[in-house]
Amino acid sequence: MLRKIHHIGVVVPNLEAAKAFWCDALGLPLTKSAVVQDQGVKAALLQAGETEIELLEPLNPENGVGKFLARRGGGLHHLCFETDDVERELDAARQKGIQLIDQKPRPGLAGMICFLHPKATRGVLVEYAQPFADEHHG
Repeated sequence: MLRKIHHIGVVVPNLEAAKAFWCDALGLPLTKSAVVQDQGVKAALLQAGETEIELLEPLNPENGVGKFLARRGGGLHHLCFETDDVERELDAARQKGIQLIDQKPRPGLAGMICFLHPKATRGVLVEYAQPFADEHHG
C-alpha cells in the first residue's frame, strides 16, 4: 500500500549551493546525503514535515538526471511514494500494464526503490520507495 508522499525530487546544478538555500534560507534539516553511483547523482534528503525534499545533482551530463538538467534546467524531477513493500507495488503496477523503468527494486538514497515510466503516468516520473528498516522519517 502506498502510505504517503515520501519525497519530492528536485534536480539542481550544484548540490552544495542548493543545500545552502534549502537548509539555511528555508531551515529544512539535512537527514541524509550520499553519492549514488549507479544512479549517477550526488543526492541529499531534507526533512519537510512528514515528507522530504530530495536534491539531485548529476555526476555526468549524459545520464538521465544530467540530460534533464540540460533540457529543462533545475527543478521538479519526480514524486516518490512510500510503501511497506516496494516489490509488491512494482508487481501490481506490472499487472496493471503500467510501463516501468525498473523491472525489480534497487537500492537508492530513500531505501529500496523503483520507477514507473513517465509515459505511463501522464508525464510525471513516479518513484516507489521502501525505506530501510532503521530509516523511517516523519
